Amino acid sequence: MKNSLNLGTMKRKAVSISPEELIKTEFLQPETNFPLVIKPAIKGVNLLNWAQSNREFLQNELLKYGAILFRGFNVKTVDEFEQIIAAIYKEAMEYRYRASPRTQVGGRIYTSTDYPAEQSIFPHNEHAYSPTFPLKIFFFCMTPAQEGGETPIGSCRKVFERIHPEIRDRFIEKKVMYMRNFGDGFGLPWQTVFQTTDKIKVEEYCHSNGIEFEWKDGDRLRTRQVGPAVIKHPRTGEMVWFNHATFFHVSTLEPTIRDSLLKNFPEEDLPTNTYYGDGSPIEPSVLAHLQEAYQQEMVTFSWQKGDVLMLDNMLSIHARKPFVPPRKILVGMAEPYTPQHI
Repeated sequence: MKNSLNLGTMKRKAVSISPEELIKTEFLQPETNFPLVIKPAIKGVNLLNWAQSNREFLQNELLKYGAILFRGFNVKTVDEFEQIIAAIYKEAMEYRYRASPRTQVGGRIYTSTDYPAEQSIFPHNEHAYSPTFPLKIFFFCMTPAQEGGETPIGSCRKVFERIHPEIRDRFIEKKVMYMRNFGDGFGLPWQTVFQTTDKIKVEEYCHSNGIEFEWKDGDRLRTRQVGPAVIKHPRTGEMVWFNHATFFHVSTLEPTIRDSLLKNFPEEDLPTNTYYGDGSPIEPSVLAHLQEAYQQEMVTFSWQKGDVLMLDNMLSIHARKPFVPPRKILVGMAEPYTPQHI
């Protein structure tokens, strides 16, 4: 009996693979569900293309978990990284009203920070001191460090829970005052911070954002601004601990840097420092409590080449460990947001 099937006339049937089948999800720390990790389920998945087709899914997952690590997608270039940001949140934003030294490497992509490799950076939300800040921040690992150089991350929801209610209430009532000094040889010059050499433009920015300013001799500048310690997340509606009260305070600096600054400057001339909104000092015991609340919630992982980390900047904090160079971690920000209290 002859086989009646003619192989020559067979047609290939197209196999449809749903977006969910192209990726797999897991957690770095299953007990905390933070961060969410997304990996390709099959070889050759292009993160940019997949993100463009799954923007809403990614936005919702980020609100749920606060942090997403994309791993194994073989992201290679600065341009591809910026396109991934644009695929999910329209476009990367410019880095303005600066607080840390960064180098622009292309488009609106920057080095994560240019602080010396031997220094650690305390956990913080990006631009929490600023009248306008990014709701999203992305990191891209082009070159992992020879040793160290991790970017620990933590959940702001968990930090909020750790802070004693009495301390939270005190900050909600009094708010936070940020004092910054520019042009004294430490920290960034005001020309870099405000991205202009025109004093009139600096004054206009300060006036429009409720920032007090004082020009000192020698082309130096001092600013004071009062901002909230807790604000409402525009998407989830939850109240979030979001400020630089701890990060900008001199006590949070590494001891050698702190001691050097206090030896060379009176307190009012420090590059950055914080107070309660009425100008009164924040108690050392309160600062120690806040520092501990941040540190207890940090999750540390080693960077892998091609990793992309996406954070909701109001739901997650980030930091940096010292490292042995070379290390190239790039950053892009998105969704500028100005809360209603401004």
